[in-house]
Amino acid sequence: MRRLITILSPIFSALLQITLLGIALYWILDSGAQAMNYQWQWDRVPDYLFFYEDDEWFPAELIEGLLVTLNISAMSAIATLFIALVTALLRLSDSIVGRTIATCYIEIIRNTPLLVQIYLLYFVFGPFLGLERTTTAILALALFQGAYTAEILRSGLVNLPKGQLEACKTLGLSSFNSYRYVVLPQVIRNTLPSLTNELVSLVKNSSIVSVMAIFDLTTEGRNIVSDTAMPFEIWFSVAAIYLLITLTLSGLSAWLEHRMHNAH
Repeated sequence: MRRLITILSPIFSALLQITLLGIALYWILDSGAQAMNYQWQWDRVPDYLFFYEDDEWFPAELIEGLLVTLNISAMSAIATLFIALVTALLRLSDSIVGRTIATCYIEIIRNTPLLVQIYLLYFVFGPFLGLERTTTAILALALFQGAYTAEILRSGLVNLPKGQLEACKTLGLSSFNSYRYVVLPQVIRNTLPSLTNELVSLVKNSSIVSVMAIFDLTTEGRNIVSDTAMPFEIWFSVAAIYLLITLTLSGLSAWLEHRMHNAH
């Protein structure tokens, strides 16, 4: 019983803080709206989430935009891990050319704005390579986030005991199987919190692809605001959806970290 109380106490404390913060935020917004003579129209927001037609429920604009955002984020996350792993291995390789390419990639990406990179890919390299806008968006996000994730994986690889690979060679494992079954599982477990932060950043950065006329969550929100003149309700709803996604990812990461720690 004491252990259960110990586990639940931080949860209740966090919920209480969120509740108090929500009440304070509502009071501030309501006071501001009264000062501006703004009439809240929260009752219209559900119409942009789902609608009922022919005895069926269908996703409306915000949910359709959310699905696009999740699709782009998921594809970008997969590409990010691949790019980051290759880059991290090149940084640690004995090849001068490989280290130079990886270092230049990381320095260029990390020292230029994501929006500029998107414009370059969309207006310059995209047409030249024959990439359509969704592919360009995924590539831009993966290249940007991959530069940061590569450094996380590199630090995880560097901190791994050198005896791990030597033991794999002694057991007759190939380099591919050594990384697949021994090295990478440990690196991911040790860097999981940092990797989760990068995934959360990727989801938030996905909103920038709206400049490419992709109908993601941000674009749909902007279109609804222009049609309805409901900026506060729609943008708060969009922010709440993004917050729900990121909190879910953080909670899932904490659960996985807990399971890995217990399994270890």
